[in-house]
Amino acid sequence: MSPPAPSSSPPISPGVLLGWREGDDARVWTRVRAAQLHQARQQVPLLLVGHLGAAAIVTLSLLPVAVPWMLAGWIVALLGGAGAVTLRQWRAVTHTIASTRTHAVTAALESALLAALWSVPALFLTHDVGSSATITLWMVAAAIMVATALALTPMLLAALTFVGVLGTALTVPLAFAHAHLALTAAAAFAAMLMIATYTRGRAFTARLLAEVALADRDETVSLLLREFENARADWLWEIDASRRIVHAGWRFADACRLRPEAMNGLPLLQVLAGPTWEGGNFSTGLRDLAEKLKQRESFRDLALPVVIDGEERWWEIAASPRYDAQGAFLGFRGVGSDVTEQRASADRINRMARFDTLTGLPNRLHVNEALSRALTDAERWRARAAFMMIDLDRFKAVNDTLGHPVGDRLLGRVSERLAQLMSDNELIGRLGGDEFAVVVRDASDPQRIERLARTIIDTLSRPYEVDQHTLYIGASVGVATSPRDGRTAETLIRSADLALYRSKDRGGGVFHAYEPQLHADAEERRILELELRQALEHGQLSLHYQPVVDAGTGRLRGFEALLRWDHPRLGPVGPDKFIAIAEETRLIAPIGEWVARTACEEAARWPGDLRIAVNVSPEQLTNPNFVTVIASALAQSRLSPQRLELEVTEGVFMREGTGAARVLEQVLDLGVRLSLDDFGTGYSSLGYLSRTRFSSIKIDRSFVASAAQGVAEPLAIIRAVVALARSLGMSTIAEGVETEAELALVRELGCTNIQGHYFGRAVPVAEARDMIRRNLAKARAA
Repeated sequence: MSPPAPSSSPPISPGVLLGWREGDDARVWTRVRAAQLHQARQQVPLLLVGHLGAAAIVTLSLLPVAVPWMLAGWIVALLGGAGAVTLRQWRAVTHTIASTRTHAVTAALESALLAALWSVPALFLTHDVGSSATITLWMVAAAIMVATALALTPMLLAALTFVGVLGTALTVPLAFAHAHLALTAAAAFAAMLMIATYTRGRAFTARLLAEVALADRDETVSLLLREFENARADWLWEIDASRRIVHAGWRFADACRLRPEAMNGLPLLQVLAGPTWEGGNFSTGLRDLAEKLKQRESFRDLALPVVIDGEERWWEIAASPRYDAQGAFLGFRGVGSDVTEQRASADRINRMARFDTLTGLPNRLHVNEALSRALTDAERWRARAAFMMIDLDRFKAVNDTLGHPVGDRLLGRVSERLAQLMSDNELIGRLGGDEFAVVVRDASDPQRIERLARTIIDTLSRPYEVDQHTLYIGASVGVATSPRDGRTAETLIRSADLALYRSKDRGGGVFHAYEPQLHADAEERRILELELRQALEHGQLSLHYQPVVDAGTGRLRGFEALLRWDHPRLGPVGPDKFIAIAEETRLIAPIGEWVARTACEEAARWPGDLRIAVNVSPEQLTNPNFVTVIASALAQSRLSPQRLELEVTEGVFMREGTGAARVLEQVLDLGVRLSLDDFGTGYSSLGYLSRTRFSSIKIDRSFVASAAQGVAEPLAIIRAVVALARSLGMSTIAEGVETEAELALVRELGCTNIQGHYFGRAVPVAEARDMIRRNLAKARAA
């Protein structure tokens, strides 16, 4: 039997439930009664077998002690009554459409008759029966009561009548025998069974009502769908239990380019398979559909590729199985629509989401997915995968000087060169900006990975012709390999990024593989960044001052202010570590402002002929408030602008688009002096020397040390720089002079000023003041 309906079903009055009267909606209750009769019909044969078996057991138990003719008469009466009732019920269920009140009463009377026949042994045949036979009789009777109640649940009045009559008959002998405990137990059993039967019958009827209501809604939806079919380009389709098309609508037929009458009777799969039907080369979607139909499962949003008149189209279909009132499978009914255009649009959107619009290469999302698949395959086959990050060198200078359109076209040329270097084993993608990445699916050969990295650097470093401009850029590469450098995509990308950072830190144009020390360095940088954000507030920063002297007389000309960081826990942190962090994290602006104000305030205490030099980062010059910062520092300290000298490196002029040169001109208009630091170590250009009003040029220590050792090239460079500065009216400062030989050399070459350990290291402010006092005393004594 079907499981009972949930308790949330709507209430049904006892009269309707027992069949004394019909429900309010005669059409609905007609279908419910038909379903009840159908369910009862299925149980009638089993119930007859149960009665016959029980009768046999009772007969064997009573045969030794019962009166033979009485026992024989009971058996004949029981078999005849059970058979007649069963036959009548079978015929009634077969020919009756609805269960009326008359039928319910008749069924109840028949159940009463059967119960009366089963009461005979308990009332008349057990007069001289021992306790064992009596117990057997009662056990069989109880089993018959339970079985009949279960079987006749759809016919609730009949089930309750049988249990009530037989239960009462079983208690009568116990009452006459004054067996009060057994009487109570028997009565309680019969009552509980009647309650359970009533509850089950009510739940069963409620479930039937719900199924009929659902079927009505399905029919309503079908009608609405037919109206929808007449108004839209989507269509309905229907197949029978043999999966053949029935009731083909004209829109469905039109979508298939067939006539409706020609489609009826054709297998649905044959129509959808089209030319592939004979060869059996079906699409995955069609195979999925066949499996759903075979399993009689509902489905929705099933995408199918179909060929209509030689053109591939995409359909999306949904359907549900259909059953009649008796539960027989009738086939499927569903809807379908042509989603070719929507799918094409979705494909375009998917491509836009996974490919870079500028270069056409896979984007970051696509690259991450490819790397995840490569790592999964590598782990499965116990192999290695690699991830390579590429960053273009000097690309920002192209963008800043020539504009973004030229930069975009350059990126297109770069992507073309990279794509030509890739094999089936690699996937190249653009992560964003001027960053690219390569996923290497099989990285078992480290030498091959290194060759590819060097080939990428060499290829990207060749000149480009873009809009009549010859452009020179380069590339830096970082590589990480699984599982050594990471087992997940996120970890491997981070490792490759650290390796790339090391390549960039070495000046670019090189390849670097990940090593564990890089992670330690990155962690150190992270800690330093966190601490640096609080260093200024907590007074951990200070300025040291290194003297600058006249090359000829050795007289003190001023100092260069050098930033120092003394952390209470980490100890002294070198400028080579924290200055770069300050620039990257934009902390250089507040730190640089503090340096300028502090240096100016200190220099204002010195004699009027001493100057103070302050280093300026290229990042500071991108701040539009930089000129205001310098003007404010001079005003608050009352330091003469001529005594302040700002030192900048050639890197400032590699960022033309940032307006750094324009900011420097505004600073010069304040009367501040400007010095070019590290001239000759980078991409030196005479152009900005002529365009900018420098007062001095600093010669890097590397040239001084090499020239003192007799190396010809740095010696020639120093001579050229001194001559150039003299011709432009600039002074020269030789950095890093540490020995007597170096001092003699720079003097001989004509350098104007000297700075280095030979005359003094960078010292705290108190020692710098002592040095000034000694220099003044020496000057007075002279």
